[in-house]
Amino acid sequence: MGDRAKLHELRQQAHNAGIEGNSKMTEQQLRDAMRRVSKGERPEMAKQEARR
Repeated sequence: MGDRAKLHELRQQAHNAGIEGNSKMTEQQLRDAMRRVSKGERPEMAKQEARR
């Protein structure tokens, strides 16, 4: 799978997890935010913390 396809799939997973507006997040930020959500953090806070 190409990098673009992998990133697109990751963005879709983040969207499904409730992390809205993730188009400008990097792969690492997306992974961090999704990890935080899986541990019970609210999606908005996970996104905000991951972008720092």
